[in-house]
Amino acid sequence: MKNNVIRSAPKNKFLVFCLGLLFLSYGSAQELMVGSAKRKLTPDPLLAVSGGVGIPRPATIKKGDLYARVMVIAKGNIKIAIVGIDNLGWPAALGDRTRKLVSEIPPENIVIGATHTHSAPDAYAFPDENGNVGADLKYLDWCTVQIADAIKEALKNLQPADLKIAMGKAEGKISYNYYAPQLYDPRCSVLQAIATTGKKKGEPIATLVNYAIHPEVIGNKQGILSPDLVGPLNDRIEQKTGGMSIFMNGAQGGMVTADNRLENGKEANDWQECIRIGDLLADEALRIVANAVPQHNASLYCTSKKVEFPIDSPMMRYILKNSPLSMGTGNDSIASTTMNLLNIGTAQVLTIPGEALPNIGYYLKRKMNTDTPFLFGLTNDAFGYILTKVDFNSFDRYKYITKTSLGEMTGEILISDALDLIEKSPNPQKIK
Repeated sequence: MKNNVIRSAPKNKFLVFCLGLLFLSYGSAQELMVGSAKRKLTPDPLLAVSGGVGIPRPATIKKGDLYARVMVIAKGNIKIAIVGIDNLGWPAALGDRTRKLVSEIPPENIVIGATHTHSAPDAYAFPDENGNVGADLKYLDWCTVQIADAIKEALKNLQPADLKIAMGKAEGKISYNYYAPQLYDPRCSVLQAIATTGKKKGEPIATLVNYAIHPEVIGNKQGILSPDLVGPLNDRIEQKTGGMSIFMNGAQGGMVTADNRLENGKEANDWQECIRIGDLLADEALRIVANAVPQHNASLYCTSKKVEFPIDSPMMRYILKNSPLSMGTGNDSIASTTMNLLNIGTAQVLTIPGEALPNIGYYLKRKMNTDTPFLFGLTNDAFGYILTKVDFNSFDRYKYITKTSLGEMTGEILISDALDLIEKSPNPQKIK
């Protein structure tokens, strides 16, 4: 009897050991993981830069480098890639080329946004009235491969992480609304991933900053290629934290821009002003997130839906139809794109395929089921300005943004589909 007990004990221990390994393996698979990576997209030699519709202007000087920055978040079978690109906008026609190169993540879970710098190469291949374009198509195709490589590297860099998430008012002379100075959202949302294991345990893996602003201090008329204020912002955060920084723009339409106003009525339009604003916003973002309660093993959720917008604008219809990037749907009266809703810990994220006006941004944030809402503007597509029907073509100030909008119903459809995503999705987790 004694011998039987002795012989059976190792079997039981072995069984417990195996079950323990299985449990640890399952627990690890369900643990929140974060990885980051980036790729330099600065063209060499320099290319002409685009500030909007029309042929890009030559550039002979470089101030800062252009990047694609990637944060991959994973838990169990869910993987999400958030990509921020230093460009005016990044159409789905290019984003989908990258998505096809990344088999490890469902294409609808790869969220690609643009910082909206007005000093980067044309990514739309805007056609002029004769159908001529000034974009370098080989450069754009090279970019799509670089971005895919960055996503794959971020996947390889996945490691267990806690999250710090916060939203607060960014103080100081950062942005204002050029059309109505006080009509803008001063709130900055920040998501920071903190390593929980390894040599850099307790240190940031990546910091994501979400704020609504036009990075157009330099613009496209000075012959300068630049990430504008976003470059110094990312540099500052990376220098202070040791982790990667990624900026995702917000609802900055009509016209929430950098506050580079001078007392003499003029504007500061140089690299030093980019550094001033970028550093200030970086410092404010780090201040806002500094005392956030770390969220261990945060929840993760991702959903998406296809959205269609009528194209009423002759100019927008012409661009979508005649760009060599094949941005159209085959139907000259409809633009189609993807909208995402993400729950990352206590944060909820909505993507916007263009430049939504601040009132739309305020409304959507108010309807989101979280105290820390994020709006990723110019993401998955960038179909110009997005107005509500009551604002569309209603004020002289809005003539330009009306002209560069798909149509009167764009804002209404966006709001309706965003609310549908919110209603049908689980609420983000709450801090216990």
